[in-house]
Amino acid sequence: MNLDSILKDVKSVGISGHVRPDGDCVGSTLGLYGYIRKYYPEIDCKLYLEKVPECFYFLSGAKEIVHVPDDRVFDCYFALDCGDLSRLGDFADMFSNAKKTVCIDHHKSNSGFADEELVVPGKSSTSELIFELLPKERITKEIAEALYVGIVHDTGVFQYSCTTAATMNAAGFLMECGIDYSGIVDYTYYEKTINQNKILAYAINISKLVLSGAVIESVITKADMERFEVTPADLDGIINQLRITKGVEVAVFLYESGDNEYKVSLRSKRKVDLSEIALKFGGGGHERAAGATMKGTPEEIFAKLEEEIKIRL
Repeated sequence: MNLDSILKDVKSVGISGHVRPDGDCVGSTLGLYGYIRKYYPEIDCKLYLEKVPECFYFLSGAKEIVHVPDDRVFDCYFALDCGDLSRLGDFADMFSNAKKTVCIDHHKSNSGFADEELVVPGKSSTSELIFELLPKERITKEIAEALYVGIVHDTGVFQYSCTTAATMNAAGFLMECGIDYSGIVDYTYYEKTINQNKILAYAINISKLVLSGAVIESVITKADMERFEVTPADLDGIINQLRITKGVEVAVFLYESGDNEYKVSLRSKRKVDLSEIALKFGGGGHERAAGATMKGTPEEIFAKLEEEIKIRL
């Protein structure tokens, strides 16, 4: 894929990422947005995302993000870090109505929904893919900050198995662009509010081991979120903390998102392909990190997931 070819003779560009934007979604979209705004000033470029976590507000362009869809028809529309059209949420129609559509993604479960696609499941992150697409001499400090955030978050600060030598080389290049790389990690990945720490502690305290200790499970209800005065965005990091429990292969975390409905986060260490499980329940993701939305009680959802995990252990 050649970005310069895609952008040739284009007068307007829309960019979106997936619902409930995470670090890679925010980093990759802001990285591409910053590149187009700087080097193609003649193009009217807009970035559409749901509200992003406040820890990303320091990134260049973050305060220019549009949070609600409109009726514009763009010459070209980019979907980043999205495995299927539905993951664009309220911006799916804007994407579909564009004259040309492009998807850049690294999810194994990608359904193939754009006119032109660059889908590489082996990459650590969509931000790493954007890094490889951009001319290196054109990567500014601001673009580097965004892409570094994306790589850091989708690799769990370079600890997940998706981290490769190419990932580390990309991160090294971005570090040399003058970014505050250690500060970025502390501020966007590790730093938590006191209420986030309390809900994390609670989730760990009520967690349980199943399947002979190979699986750890925990759940947070709406009542729990009200009690600790947190929102779903404050639950980031719980699944990763569960994952590093000694002896555990798979971590399962649920939080209540609707009437008899729960968001499911899955993480594995070495054996279980979670993308297969997530797809079975209408979700998607990667081999070691995936998710879905499921109906039922927590007990019912845990039972269904345990059945799928057990045959893959």
